[in-house]
Amino acid sequence: MRDLGGLRGRSVATFAALTLPRPGGVQSQEGRGLLGLRSVPTVDDVSLTPRQVELADAALRIVARQGMRAVTFRSVAAESGWSLGAVQKAFATKVDLHAAMFARLRGSVGPAPTHEPGRPTLHAWLVELVASVLPLDERRRDLELQGAAFAELAAHDPEIAGVIAVDDRRLLGLLEGLVRRGQAEGEIDGSLRADAVAWAVLAILQGAASQLLYDPRTESEVRELVSPALAGILHWSG
Repeated sequence: MRDLGGLRGRSVATFAALTLPRPGGVQSQEGRGLLGLRSVPTVDDVSLTPRQVELADAALRIVARQGMRAVTFRSVAAESGWSLGAVQKAFATKVDLHAAMFARLRGSVGPAPTHEPGRPTLHAWLVELVASVLPLDERRRDLELQGAAFAELAAHDPEIAGVIAVDDRRLLGLLEGLVRRGQAEGEIDGSLRADAVAWAVLAILQGAASQLLYDPRTESEVRELVSPALAGILHWSG
């Protein structure tokens, strides 16, 4: 059943399953697409039965509570209410179960900023992005925990790693385009390397998402910290 090649496509943040429309005036580079953070791939071409969907969702709930190591056929059976035999019939191997979970995580939809990407300014929009997608409530925390579990698997699974890496490059591509637009409009110093700014913004957001899992803060506290940090990145001169 495992077909991660068919999972490539739209971007998503693991900590909010974020998808965004392409902003006007931003040209994507070849092989790059929409903005999301630490992404997992699309499930557009993945076909799951209703029972597989139910079991994969049960497994994701276990991940959010106890981590990926707690996911076994027996624990999924107990969580879902199905028999052990039913789980084994739905998924021949644990790898197949992981693939279905991966697909369902990609299908999750979380909140996103309501403005067009980069508007009214890139700095203001990025602050709103942070407030929208970081794990500041239970739903977003669950999504971040689930996404982080697959990022950990990716360190030892070339297929998952490849999918996530390709999508991350897409995400950086649009963010870089937003930076270039900001430079053209005079918001951002034109001497800065747009790709380096994009990488730094993505890194700080990913780091904040991880830190908030073990050191929670309120949204107002996060905004107070992230706003000047992002301003420093966008206007840094060395």
